[in-house]
Amino acid sequence: MVTVKKGEYLEVDGLRTFYIKAGSGHPLLLIHGASPGASSLINWKLNIEPLAAAGFTVYAFDQPGFGYTDNPKDHSLEYRVTHAKSFMNAIQRPRFHLIGNSVGAYIAARIALEDQRTARLVLVSSSTIAPQGSAESEALAKKHSEELREYSPGIDNMRSLTMGTLFNEGLVTDELVRERYEMSIGKNYGALLARRNAAAAKPIQEELQHMKCKTLILWGNNDRGAAVERAFLLFRSIPNAELHIFDRCAHWVQWDQALRFNRIVADFLGSPAGG
Repeated sequence: MVTVKKGEYLEVDGLRTFYIKAGSGHPLLLIHGASPGASSLINWKLNIEPLAAAGFTVYAFDQPGFGYTDNPKDHSLEYRVTHAKSFMNAIQRPRFHLIGNSVGAYIAARIALEDQRTARLVLVSSSTIAPQGSAESEALAKKHSEELREYSPGIDNMRSLTMGTLFNEGLVTDELVRERYEMSIGKNYGALLARRNAAAAKPIQEELQHMKCKTLILWGNNDRGAAVERAFLLFRSIPNAELHIFDRCAHWVQWDQALRFNRIVADFLGSPAGG
């Protein structure tokens, strides 16, 4: 079972918000995605301690309607952006590096565009902010989105979903499947259903050209939902960006290529002018 013993709670915008804090150094905020079972303890399980050991104060929080954080009244992505900013206010640090995976990358990019506290930005496998690309790329994203929407809680369903999330089948252990399943039931499944009818996210593709912070984009060549061509389109949309593509890697780069992910991210964030 997922343990909460290393976590803490903060009252953020009226919601009891679960988060993990590890290490010391420049603040680094990790923002998970929105697939069933997403949470800070699962999505960043292989990254929190190594990044803390690399010299960062790592914060990873559960968004409203995910993990151990309360469900909100407003299930829109716009509200989750607002909540993330409120979390930053609550922990009272002057500057942050941001890492967002999938839908979490949208939240991170919105903060980077709108909040001067952002030092450097890492975007991981995000169809939500990348240009659509070819018809084949758009069809792949649509199919993946439909698979996520059709999820109903069950161990077998979660195993199938996780097999699509990761390239390395050896990582799809009974433990991971069980933990992710447990984060997809109860109040979190209620939130998932509510998000289906929530307002659409504000498009930001046209705003990315105004990104001021240095940005690293990480992508898996074998992503089953976000075609790799979209990584190149996103790279061309953001000034002063870097792009790293991993082969034998799917949507959770931070899992499929955890060791190299941690090293590359730490080097990028820790290099000169890192904020």
